[in-house]
Amino acid sequence: MTPGTTSIASSSKFATVLRVTGGNFMEMFDFFLFGFYATQISKAFFPTGNEFASLMLTFMTFGAGFLMRPLGAIFLGAYVDRVGRRKGLIVTLALMAVGTLLIACVPGYATIGLAAPVLVLIGRLLQGFSAGVELGGVSVYLSEMATPGHKGFYVAWQSASQQVAIVVAAALGYWLNVTFTQVEVTDFYWRIPFFVGCLIVPVLFFLRRSLQETEEFMARKHRPDAREIFQSMVANWRLVVAGMMLVSMTTVSFYLITVYTPTFGKAVLHLSTTDALIVTLCVAISNFIWLPVMGAVSDRVGRKPLLIIFTVLAIFTAYPSLKWLVGSPSFIHMLEVELWLSFLYASYNGAMVVALTEVMPVNVRTAGFSLAYSLATAIFGGFTPAIATGLIEMTGDKGAPGLWMTAAAMCGLIATLVLYRRQAPRPYGVPA
Repeated sequence: MTPGTTSIASSSKFATVLRVTGGNFMEMFDFFLFGFYATQISKAFFPTGNEFASLMLTFMTFGAGFLMRPLGAIFLGAYVDRVGRRKGLIVTLALMAVGTLLIACVPGYATIGLAAPVLVLIGRLLQGFSAGVELGGVSVYLSEMATPGHKGFYVAWQSASQQVAIVVAAALGYWLNVTFTQVEVTDFYWRIPFFVGCLIVPVLFFLRRSLQETEEFMARKHRPDAREIFQSMVANWRLVVAGMMLVSMTTVSFYLITVYTPTFGKAVLHLSTTDALIVTLCVAISNFIWLPVMGAVSDRVGRKPLLIIFTVLAIFTAYPSLKWLVGSPSFIHMLEVELWLSFLYASYNGAMVVALTEVMPVNVRTAGFSLAYSLATAIFGGFTPAIATGLIEMTGDKGAPGLWMTAAAMCGLIATLVLYRRQAPRPYGVPA
């Protein structure tokens, strides 16, 4: 291959990564907005007269979207494994757009009564059904188009694109808080980021439609139907459960340091909304840097060492870090703790996502990945804001969310030891 050909190929790979993760960025942007603006949403749709009850109802609705993820993983995952990565990613985007538009446009409880929270719940369920296969579809696409020996680096951009979504969401939140009063934001202007997401959807459809199918998928002679995929999932249930436990560390730590951070900063530490959003912004930037770096490191040293090291670090430092923070709350202390947890999350996730694509059977890779990831998110991660809020209320310990992350890290460590227990050391430069 000539230098010119190499340059063109590299440029083509870069453009492909941008197209596939561009859609993933917006899907996750719309999905996470609900968590970022939980306080405003609770007042608009769940006005119980009790701040804790309203916030819990909001986080339970947020979590309900994750309960739909396993269904999306099974049905949409089977569709993607059957008809192709490109077509499946277009379908997931359409479903996410409908859910986001619904949440953005529904009048508040004061206007239409109980219909308001019901319609918001439907919007969340649509988002969850779509997201059930979005992460798996994008991750598998990136793993199949990656150059040999660089799968970790390529797949890490799926998670990195989510961090860009968080940066944009946090930046919009910061702009709203410095431009409008808290009353104005609560009354209406929290909806602006949702409208922004809706307006960009046509661009995303263009990006997704321009994607080419992966060569690995096109070369596959047998493409299983839904029945075969379901049978494979049942036959490989132990692998799916181990994969779910592997993801638990990622999904709990991610939602703890991103979606829950604005609420934790305001409601628990009593910091300003602006301070909490700036910390969230910094965490997203930190994640964006560390994810591809640690994905590339996992290409060199293997997935297993990174998975073990960072689950152990999380087990021993998550709760003490948060306990120290709540004992001496300040913007600087919150930033320091959140950046440390960000380092743990991104370093683990940089190796974990590509590892999950590698342990799944090739012919049902999207469905298997998506089901394991969705189950972890539904059981562990999606309800992290609600669980964190409930733990603080029940125990009176403001650092209790750290215990939830510790438990998830223990699940990740056990899963790593189980999945890699029979694997011999691999040659240098060969992905684990």
